[in-house]
Amino acid sequence: MLFEFGLTGSLAAQSIDAAAVYQKSCAQCHDEPQGRTPSRDALKDRTPDAILQSLTTGSMSVSAIALSMAEKRAVSEYLAGKALGAGGESAGMCTPPNGAAGARSAPALSNVDGWNGWGNDIANSRYQPKPGLTAADVPNLKLKWAFGFPGGSQAYGNPAIVGGRVFVGSDNGKFYALDANSGCMYWSVQADGGIRAAPTVAKAGSRTAVYFGDLKGHMFAVDATTGDLIWKKQVDDHKFARVTGAPKLYDGKLYVPVSSVEEAPAAQPTYECCTFRGSIVALDGTTGAQLWKTYTIQEKPQQVGTNAKGTALYKPAGAAVWSSPTIDPQKGIVYIGTGNSYTDPAVPTSDAVMALDIKSGKILWWNQLTPSDAFVIGCGPNSTNANCPKDVGPDFDFGNAPILRTLGGGRRILVIGQKSGMAYGLDPDNEGKLLWKFKAGKGSALGGIEWGSAADDQNAYIPVSDVIGPSADAGGLFALKLATGEQVWHTPAPKLECTSGRGCTGAQSAPASVIPGAVFSGSVDGHLRAYSTRDGSIIWDYNTAKEYDTVNKVPAKGGSIDAAGPAIADGLVVTNSGYALWRGLPGNVLLAFSAK
Repeated sequence: MLFEFGLTGSLAAQSIDAAAVYQKSCAQCHDEPQGRTPSRDALKDRTPDAILQSLTTGSMSVSAIALSMAEKRAVSEYLAGKALGAGGESAGMCTPPNGAAGARSAPALSNVDGWNGWGNDIANSRYQPKPGLTAADVPNLKLKWAFGFPGGSQAYGNPAIVGGRVFVGSDNGKFYALDANSGCMYWSVQADGGIRAAPTVAKAGSRTAVYFGDLKGHMFAVDATTGDLIWKKQVDDHKFARVTGAPKLYDGKLYVPVSSVEEAPAAQPTYECCTFRGSIVALDGTTGAQLWKTYTIQEKPQQVGTNAKGTALYKPAGAAVWSSPTIDPQKGIVYIGTGNSYTDPAVPTSDAVMALDIKSGKILWWNQLTPSDAFVIGCGPNSTNANCPKDVGPDFDFGNAPILRTLGGGRRILVIGQKSGMAYGLDPDNEGKLLWKFKAGKGSALGGIEWGSAADDQNAYIPVSDVIGPSADAGGLFALKLATGEQVWHTPAPKLECTSGRGCTGAQSAPASVIPGAVFSGSVDGHLRAYSTRDGSIIWDYNTAKEYDTVNKVPAKGGSIDAAGPAIADGLVVTNSGYALWRGLPGNVLLAFSAK
């Protein structure tokens, strides 16, 4: 649990010089951060519970191995500037009508329609054909309600709108069921880690379940009406495994992508690098029983020697699956995108689109679109880290999910964007043969094209990040013809309202979402914008980076929009706001907009 150390941690912190601990063990990396290492200033925006979790069981556990638990608690509170467990009280429960006492029970779900899961369909199109509003309504969108995540600093959970309620997870590991009309809370449950992945709602035997994964590698099925646990399953026992991409439910079976942050501890020469392999795990939706598990790298890691520090080295490793799987019922296939290799030589299934048999998990084919991409954090031309690959790759993972669309004449296509800045069209009926490619962004370890594109029946909509490039050059949105990859239009990011500082970039890292006539795309500067699908003109613009009065009375502010894209259904546009990494602005709010 995130808050189990509250009182004990605070008492322990009183007898330890946390500043001295920080200077001795942390300052070298965080005072002058390199690559993905967060700055000390960025750490102030995290909760002490989140920092402690990182130090004890997360990506910093290897670096902090010499610290006692009391020192870890003390330095967590020192960096965050607040006590452990100071996350705020639960509030905003739905109340019965007519002022009756107690909380109002959630009505039973009569259907699972709406925006269900990450891509809103098994093809991962992020297209909502029946949004409950038209493109003509979009300029009239106004804030309907705001919900604050207690103690949060990174609102990275992708929301879903199903059956008159909004389901969403938080960075503190709390998962919520909210009334879609008012934002009041029906129930909440606690996971073991933060929740980024979009939830999926479906029948599980006689009950309706909501499925979600956490950053500790667990999958949960809870009753969608009551929040009662149905089952819990650890999908990978690697210390740094996590569920970042949303699970996909099809025909009663749940297909779960598994990623990791092993690249981070690999920056320490005392870490035995590297042993994680990406995978897809198929579970029975009713019981949680594992049906099959397929690793993206078929060979098991083996020790291949020691590094210059005498630490054991292993290979092969990597090829994490960061995004939601795509289902092809016509051919009985699951498509996935993979990340970079952690060891060299880079494995052939890294930075690839792969096809797996949906019944057995057998690998049918793959198309590696960036070869020789072996990468761990902290490696570069002058690095002395003994874990670094000899030839360091560009870190061009696929954070996008493949989008499966049908073209004229029965032809089909898979469209996917990559951190290289390249968008690809692949032939799913010819082993992923390249049909076209389009250079949308400059590309970098943070994109390029980061977390998700969208597609209607004609075009693919590609948001560009380029967050670590010049602020004024970042961002922009492309519309490409599905069949040919030809540019239909391009809208650069609007001129920034700032000159420097966190959040001062036009980067559009977040997944896009599209309805008939309008495509929505969020930005690291905090703006959520809607563009005409006809010509790319901006038809609505809302700056989310401000403070809000929330329905649950939790102090909340918006910030950067990065890892989570908007869900659209029943006349609502629902988005998270707040992302403290990679030049971003922290925030802890979920926002719902309506034109009514």
